[in-house]
Amino acid sequence: MPHVVVKLYPGKSDVQKRDLSVALVSDITRILNYGDEAVSVGFEEIQPDQWFSLVYDPDIQRRWSTLTKVPGYGPGPRATNKDEG
Repeated sequence: MPHVVVKLYPGKSDVQKRDLSVALVSDITRILNYGDEAVSVGFEEIQPDQWFSLVYDPDIQRRWSTLTKVPGYGPGPRATNKDEG
């Protein structure tokens, strides 16, 4: 059951969030062959001064190998012991 959490800066309207949610659900149901009832979408607003500590480091940099679209900002993947050896 796909559950999508969109993390973003505050300031987007409820209409923008609803429109994005509708688009995500539409594509998820079409591409993955799930029914509409199987998909949920949530939004989590993150203040800009907290983005790197609450989102970039734990969800992007530490999980770089799982990303299907990498951001065009910030440092790349964090080196691990395996990478440093």
